[in-house]
Amino acid sequence: MIAAGSGAAAASAADSPQALRAIAEQVALEAAEHLRGLPRPWDGEPGDGVATKSTRTDVVTASDHSVETLLRARLAELRPGDVVVGEEHGGVASGHGIHWVLDPIDGTVNFLYGLPWYAVSVAAARDGQSLAGAVVEPASGRLWSAAAGEGATLDGKPLRVSSVSEAAMSLLGTGFGYSPERRVRQARLVGALLPLVRDVRRTGSAALDLCAVAAGWTDAYLEHGCNWWDWAAAALVASEAGAVVRVPGPAGSVPPADGLGDDALFAAAPGVAAELAELARQHGAAGV
Repeated sequence: MIAAGSGAAAASAADSPQALRAIAEQVALEAAEHLRGLPRPWDGEPGDGVATKSTRTDVVTASDHSVETLLRARLAELRPGDVVVGEEHGGVASGHGIHWVLDPIDGTVNFLYGLPWYAVSVAAARDGQSLAGAVVEPASGRLWSAAAGEGATLDGKPLRVSSVSEAAMSLLGTGFGYSPERRVRQARLVGALLPLVRDVRRTGSAALDLCAVAAGWTDAYLEHGCNWWDWAAAALVASEAGAVVRVPGPAGSVPPADGLGDDALFAAAPGVAAELAELARQHGAAGV
């Protein structure tokens, strides 16, 4: 005899952050393995399997599509009925159930050129809030993951942000968009901040930049113009590792009115978060 309510309890357990984290890790690792087995763009003729999106420098490869197809197929098997939103194949966030947010290759330009700094990113969210996420760096095999309220790990080891307490001694990560006009504004802001921090790094993957903050490899990260799939998993990793995190919100949401700009993505160790945010405001972050 099945006790009343046991079905609801099972459904609740299946939707727990821990259960969703396990699935995110599983499918992200499978996707990374799949990507490692695909032909590499830098081994073929220039332009092989490569198209552009918003600008001539905003590229998408056949591998992006192949990885997202795999992710969607696996999630359809493991989580039938859930909504999926992906960078390459689209999707609309609707309803109050679990949404899977996918970036098949975050850092596609790096991947295109044969640089190792790109990642597969998988997040589970409800009502725009990330519950679980996994980020895999295929070139190294490293796995970052987190579940809401359960902490973050790198290859199973707990993560904690740096203890830096002075902005002048902080290592700042950043990135640039694809619009030439916006790049000018972004470079102006970074140029203003550069003399005020230890140094600046730019890897080309928002997901890996956020994970670097979580690991204490950098102290902060600021970029404008990132999309939901860029940060849905990695922002949770950074937050669960102790970072102060500010995200622009999923498509259509109202961003915080904090003077950093509507689509600013910011994560920092607590000891420098307020100071760095204020420096960014003073130097025009809202206008980027």
